[in-house]
Amino acid sequence: MSLAADATSTSLDVVEPAAVAVIGTGAIGQDLISKIHRSRVLDCRLVAGRNPGSAGLRHAERFGYPTSADGIDAVMAAASAFDVVFDATNAASHPHHWRLLEPLGTLVVDLTPSRVGQMVVPTVTGLAAATRRNINLISCGGQASIPVVHALATGFPVAYVEVVSTVASEVAGRATRLNLDEYVATTEHAVTTFSGVPDVKAILNISPAVPPATFRTAVHARIPGADPAAVRAAVDRAAERVRSFAPGYAVTACAVVDDRVTVTVQVTADSDILPRYAGNLDIINSAAIMVAEQRAARLGRTARTEAGR
Repeated sequence: MSLAADATSTSLDVVEPAAVAVIGTGAIGQDLISKIHRSRVLDCRLVAGRNPGSAGLRHAERFGYPTSADGIDAVMAAASAFDVVFDATNAASHPHHWRLLEPLGTLVVDLTPSRVGQMVVPTVTGLAAATRRNINLISCGGQASIPVVHALATGFPVAYVEVVSTVASEVAGRATRLNLDEYVATTEHAVTTFSGVPDVKAILNISPAVPPATFRTAVHARIPGADPAAVRAAVDRAAERVRSFAPGYAVTACAVVDDRVTVTVQVTADSDILPRYAGNLDIINSAAIMVAEQRAARLGRTARTEAGR
């Protein structure tokens, strides 16, 4: 089975939706809530934050979901363990959250650059390959760049990789700014892991431009003897796979000059709540929902098997 098929072949015919909770009520958390609401196999049972007056809690209440300002304590106090917990807080908080959740058998989907769990990029790793109960989605720049970097490293002798992402200041919240060092370290680690290239650099630009800049990521690679047509074909195949779950993912430039390859991708958000320029949040959240729906499908298959005994 191809990686693309593996990443998107989840059966959504489940017996009962998976019970999920969201920790974190910033822009990422709000978009997650909307995406969970659209899913027929995920049932949001709790949205937990720290600020009782946050827009994220009000957003969840509009959907009729239970909310709490007690953060992880509210998750731990629930009457029964959740099937999936999305951690949309920050890299410093995630290790503590994981220590509490690990004994419960819950799948934890980490949207922070904590580097604690198993790294997943849907079209590169597939979803069935996720064997641990703590799944780390690296960073928005990692989700946007690694499919391209992996495609290049699979077909060509890549000697150096630089990944430069630009996000609009308006959607770079407090957690993003607190996580800048972790973002860089985790993205670089993931790019090396999935490409085999040791010489890697990651950069995140937070742009104050007006109107806000649409999320984009430029991949710069050094590939001796690169053939432009072959490079473009590999990049286009990788992008097509990503569009299976993030339809706003587009290659806007692909150039080869001597041994230097530059590929630029732009991601526009497909969201009920995010502005279109917030593709950085949309791509990582879309990956998170895919991971959770895979979990729901597995729980459904188990339930059908048990019901048939």
